Amino acid sequence: MQHGDGAAAPASSDSEIDAFLQKVKSAPPANRAPGTRGRLIFGMDATASREPTWDRACQIQGEMFSATAELGGLDVQLVFFRGFGECKASKWASDGKALARLMTSVMCRAGRTQIGRVLSHAVTEASKAKVGALVYVGDCFEEDIDAVCHTAGELGLLGVPAFMFHEGGDLVAARAFREIARLTGGAYCPFDTGSARQLRELLSAVAVYAAGGRAALLAHGKRHGGMALQLTHTMTGK
Repeated sequence: MQHGDGAAAPASSDSEIDAFLQKVKSAPPANRAPGTRGRLIFGMDATASREPTWDRACQIQGEMFSATAELGGLDVQLVFFRGFGECKASKWASDGKALARLMTSVMCRAGRTQIGRVLSHAVTEASKAKVGALVYVGDCFEEDIDAVCHTAGELGLLGVPAFMFHEGGDLVAARAFREIARLTGGAYCPFDTGSARQLRELLSAVAVYAAGGRAALLAHGKRHGGMALQLTHTMTGK
């Protein structure tokens, strides 16, 4: 996979994390009907450049389920792309083990990004039933920015914030990810191997938000502290 211009970025600074949290504050509330489970789409780049960090992502997604268990659970759907035009979506999974088995069976393959297809899929799913959030983890962007942003705008109209987690320092990807986050009312956050713990905490907090909304996030932040607590303060003002 070819990357855009730009040198490797350092681990996320405090100011970058703060900026991410401020963006999350303005995301639409993840309200859902009583008695239903929260739904979150977990989009991932499975092209060759992502292979070194795929295993870490498998571990992180399991913790997303654990963080939401007491809220009545969270249904997560994995959407990934790789190779030549391959983009697949899993069934909705209600536990981390099922999704982990799927993720560990996926082998990364060289190819170009297909973020537009991930967003289009999210639009389709959100048109059927409430989706609390889209989480995307990737490192590159190699598509028509206007077409992708049009789809991002459609997702924003459906009230689905996209939380864009950017690995590495590709400047083209950074600009695209920021715009997708803005158009959906979501947030952008860069990370690398030096900020894996922060990524894990933030992903878990976003999962709690998708499952139970701001009230659930408040309780989660008070209990766990760290980045989850910062996210809580930003979104709830408490």
